Amino acid sequence: MVGLIVFLLVVWLVLAIVGFTVKGLIWLAILALALFVITGIVGFIRRRV
Repeated sequence: MVGLIVFLLVVWLVLAIVGFTVKGLIWLAILALALFVITGIVGFIRRRV
């Protein structure tokens, strides 16, 4: 489960970087950052339980 969370965090981070570097894809960066935060919160909660 931890491996999946880490994989998703890396994917969201890469998408955020692509979104910020490619003009016109700022929506992708915002979406990726939101998913990064949500995945991090879910991973933290599941790790504590």
